[in-house]
Amino acid sequence: MKDNVASTVVLMLLLFLNIRLLNGESPPGKPTIFKCRSPEKETFTCWWRPGTDGGLPTNYTLTYHKEGETITHECPDYKTSGPNSCYFSKKHTSIWTIYIMTVNATNKMGSNISDPRYVDVTYIVEPDPPENLTLEVKQPEDRKPYLWIKWFPPTLVDVRSGWLTLQYEIRLKPEKAAEWETHFAGQQTQFKILSLYPGQKYLVQVHCKPDHGFWSNWSQESSIQIPSDSPLSGTSHHRLKSYSPRKISGHGRPQPAVFTKAKLIMAQE
Repeated sequence: MKDNVASTVVLMLLLFLNIRLLNGESPPGKPTIFKCRSPEKETFTCWWRPGTDGGLPTNYTLTYHKEGETITHECPDYKTSGPNSCYFSKKHTSIWTIYIMTVNATNKMGSNISDPRYVDVTYIVEPDPPENLTLEVKQPEDRKPYLWIKWFPPTLVDVRSGWLTLQYEIRLKPEKAAEWETHFAGQQTQFKILSLYPGQKYLVQVHCKPDHGFWSNWSQESSIQIPSDSPLSGTSHHRLKSYSPRKISGHGRPQPAVFTKAKLIMAQE
C-alpha cells in the first residue's frame, strides 16, 4: 500500500513537471558577473547579466565572502548603480582584500548560480573621464605660437593626497580627419602642441588611468579653430617620436610601450 502511494506521488510530481515544461516554464539560466569597477579606489560596483528566466518571475541575489573568511554576506545595495548591480559603499569596501562573489537566480522551478568572481578593488579602478577640458591658441612675442590644452582630474578622485595617481593621454585631429593622433601627457594636466595646420578646426579629447587599473572613457570633445593668418603657418612641421603609454590588458598585465612618429612637440609651459 505504501509503495503504491509513493508511486502515485512520484507520478503526480512528474506530471506537474511536464505540464510546467510544456508551458515553457523552467529553472532560470546561469547568470554571469561580467564587470566590476571602482571609480576612485574607495567604492565599487559589480554588474551581472541574467540568464533566461524560465518564463517565471526570477529573483537574483549577490552573495560574497572575503578571502580567508567563512562568513557569507549579501549585497549591501542593489539600487544605487541600477538594475542587475551591486554597489559597495566605503563602509563595505576594503583595499588589498579579495572578494569572492556569486549571483544566485531562483524561481519556482529551481535555481542556478554564476561562476565565482574574484575582485581586488585595487585592480579594478576605472576613473571617470577628466573634466573642464579647455583649449587656447597662445602667441607669445618671443616664442612660437602654440595650442595650450588644460584639464582637471575627475571630481571623485583624490589626487592631492596621493591616494590615487593618474596618468593622462590626449588625442586630437582635424575635424574632417579619419584618424586621431594620440600622445602621452604623464601626470601633468596641461599640454603644449606646436605645428598645427592653420585654418583647420581641431577636435581634442583626454582620458586617464591609475597605476593599477584601466583607462577611463574619453572626455567630451572640445574644439578650436586655428586662425588662417596665424604665424603657425610659417612654422615647419617638426617630426619627433612621441611616447605612447603602456596599455593594461584585461588580465592586469602591462603591454610593451611603443613609439610612433608624429607632427607634434610636447612640452610643459
